[in-house]
Amino acid sequence: MRFMRYGFSLGRAARAALLLASVLVLASCSSSGGKDKEKPSNVFYEIFVRSFADSNGDGIGDLNGVTEKLDYVKSLGADGIWLMPINPSPSYHGYDVTDYYSVNSDYGTLDDLKKLLAEAHKRGIRVIMDLVVNHTSSQHPWFQDASSGKASEHRDWYVWSSERGGRSPADGAAGSPPWHALGGDDYLGIFWDGMPDLNFDNPAVRQEMIKIGQYWLKQGLDGFRLDAAKHIFGDFTSTASTPEVKKKNQEWWQEFRAGLNEVNPNAYLVGEVWDSTAVIGPFLNKAFDSAFNFDLASRILSAAQNEKASDIGFTLSRVYEFYAKSAEGDFVDAPFLSNHDQTRVMSALEGNDDHAKTAAAMLLTMPGNAFVYYGEELGMSGMKPDENIREPFPWKREAGAEGETSWETSKYRGDGSVSAEAEDKADDSLLNRYRMLIDWRRKDVALREGTIGSYASGVDSVMAYTRTAGEERRLVLHNLSGQPVTVTLAATKAEPTEFKAIARSTDAAANLKNGKLELPPYTTVILKP
Repeated sequence: MRFMRYGFSLGRAARAALLLASVLVLASCSSSGGKDKEKPSNVFYEIFVRSFADSNGDGIGDLNGVTEKLDYVKSLGADGIWLMPINPSPSYHGYDVTDYYSVNSDYGTLDDLKKLLAEAHKRGIRVIMDLVVNHTSSQHPWFQDASSGKASEHRDWYVWSSERGGRSPADGAAGSPPWHALGGDDYLGIFWDGMPDLNFDNPAVRQEMIKIGQYWLKQGLDGFRLDAAKHIFGDFTSTASTPEVKKKNQEWWQEFRAGLNEVNPNAYLVGEVWDSTAVIGPFLNKAFDSAFNFDLASRILSAAQNEKASDIGFTLSRVYEFYAKSAEGDFVDAPFLSNHDQTRVMSALEGNDDHAKTAAAMLLTMPGNAFVYYGEELGMSGMKPDENIREPFPWKREAGAEGETSWETSKYRGDGSVSAEAEDKADDSLLNRYRMLIDWRRKDVALREGTIGSYASGVDSVMAYTRTAGEERRLVLHNLSGQPVTVTLAATKAEPTEFKAIARSTDAAANLKNGKLELPPYTTVILKP
């Protein structure tokens, strides 16, 4: 079993997949006497712990709540969980850490985390957590010490203008003023003054961050989502793209990976690098397994919203060729539709359930490790400010049910029709469409692994591409429109394979006869030779 193969050597990705295989085999043995080896789906579920499930009635989601809901995650078909920050923090979101070696008391204890990991692994579910290394909280003891004076032990753990050439440059790459006054000096905080940037030119900082990563792997975590991964060095508009800065960023993450390899060479690392293909590529070289595919998310949502196809197979195949070259053949894509920083999918698609289903179908027939933001499978809505895209998960039709969080009043909850309870048994619900698509992915190696290629459907509203893993070959077609369409299939020099049979369809009315495929509105079909 592998994460995703693009026709190149696998190396690190294969080793990581072997870890997943062992987790799945153990889960299968515990549930079925070892007779069946469960196939992976390569789908991660992003969870904001504060909003997901409350086990003790205080209104705040916690780790035990996540543990109690693992069977829901399993029923969705996901075999991975990404926990947003769980370290202590003065902020509700947790992206400004005050203690890298502890669990936020709102969420529970280290023992609670270990229980979650054990129960997840029993079910064949890997768990990665957010690791925020670019900056700390301004309330972290390191920064409190650093701000006490130039002779303090941790002064050089942060970047101060008096020691770094004054306030130039001041063009922060994140859009906010990067320098903040304190005690007669200015310190660097790219995102805001409550998040002072660490000084990675200091070897002690780099060593400490590696030590932190090793610590959490030793607790049983399977890897990390690495926040703000491109912001480590030279984070100014005028310098961020220079060869020197790019090289320093790449070298740091290679150093980090090498340090983690000492504890667990199979640890899965996915980086937040919100940038172009050219910028992302070097981070995949002996560093990250994956980087989130922000461009692909935009393309999928645009296609679903406008009901207009593009040659996404051609585009991705070229991107993957570049990644393979940059990463010496070893990478895993990380497609997604939205995350905790973006407008929720259902709001982006203006509440159109059919569009949400076609977007999900495109996502879950793409190569790599697909990421699903909690509640996306229900059709939760939400637009900024950030609290409104991180609202409590609606477990029941009625708000206030046992186990549901209440730390934030839900603006977008509505009448309860968007809830796990309402959608669980409804055959045509978005939740059950996600379950169907993830099950396809688990059962069909060509959908979860391998290459993607171009295919011309000849119909403006039909998104089509090929998927290939070894000898297994599929043609994926999505009717993005509300009108029935007919696609004429024919082998060509560019695509010599004849696809002769429907392997899977979201609508039983889809029909293939004499080389003509009839696609009902908003239908996805998988064809096989």
